[in-house]
This record gives sequence, C-alpha cells and structure tokens, in this order.
Amino acid sequence: MRFLTVPGYTGSGPDHWQTHLENAYEGFSRVVQDDWATVDRDRWVARLDEAVRAVDGEVFLVGHSCGSVTVAQWAATRYDGRVTGALLVAPADVEAPGALDAIRPQAPLPASVLPLRIHLVVSDDDPFLSRERGPALAEAWGATIEVVPGGGHLATRDGYGPWDHAAALVARHSGTVLKRRSAPVTTPGTTGGRAPLA
Repeated sequence: MRFLTVPGYTGSGPDHWQTHLENAYEGFSRVVQDDWATVDRDRWVARLDEAVRAVDGEVFLVGHSCGSVTVAQWAATRYDGRVTGALLVAPADVEAPGALDAIRPQAPLPASVLPLRIHLVVSDDDPFLSRERGPALAEAWGATIEVVPGGGHLATRDGYGPWDHAAALVARHSGTVLKRRSAPVTTPGTTGGRAPLA
C-alpha cells in the first residue's frame, strides 16, 4: 500500500500534519504541483492522476483543503480502481460566494457519489467550509464524516502539526498498519509561511 498526500492551495508547510505523516511513516509521498499559489483544476487533477498511475500497487489518498477537492474531482473523472480509499480533511468550498478568488478556478465540486470509499473530516468553525456544507458534501459523495469541534481549517495555524488522529484514521480506513520510519525524512515540495489555507 502506498499513501499519497495531496496538499491544497499554498501547499503544506514543514509543520503541517500531512508533512508529519510523510516524514514519520513509511510508504507516504507527496503529490507536488508545479505552482502551489496558482490553483488550476485540470492541471492539479492531471498531476494527481500521474502520481497514482506511477504507483505499482494499491494506493490510499490523503487530501487537505483544495487537495481534498482535487481528490474528489479526480475520483469523479479519472478514477483508477487501485485507489482503495481516501481521507479528505477540510475540503475548501470553492463554490461558496465568499470563497477566495485564488481558489475559485477549482469549481465546480462533484455533485454525485464518488466511486471510492471516502472518510471526510471537517470542523464546525472552518472559515472555508460552512457547518452545513460539510455534511452536504459527505452525503453527495457517499462519504462517512466526522466533525471536529473548534478545529478551524484543521491546518498548521489551527494547531494541527503532529496529529496522531490523522495517522489513526489513515490506518483504519486503509486497513493498514502504519510503520514508523527508522529515521525521519524531509519531504520535498513543502512550503513555509502561514498562508490562508496552509
């Protein structure tokens, strides 16, 4: 089993929970976009598709924010049966009237059941996903869902650096026992700073 993390707009910095997963556990690698600051629906989906098809064997996807949106859009248009499931955390509502201009090019969101098992994690006070929209997406996509009280965007600036629950969810929903690396690694393609969706 290989695990592909799929960051969103601005990428996931060195203390983001996705980066911690990649650095702490075997089998994780990152889908790296050419330009994290320019959201391009088609290019981001194509890059994810390339990464999936480069893996020999089963794949589990781990998305955050606009990366979760990319996973959903890939599943709706290019699904590959070797992908056994996905953990999608805090998908950004790129269709919302108040969405950032930078992420609007990623619209529209899929509106039908997706062909893979998805577990959605949202919070009840995410500035980029309303309290009502998270459950609506879960229903539309045929996903299971959990709501984190007061989690914000479930990102670095919200206190989600090392996040043991994310590792537990990946293990549970992939049906895999995660193995810790003997020594931490540094993930390429990370970005620093405290950008809005990082």
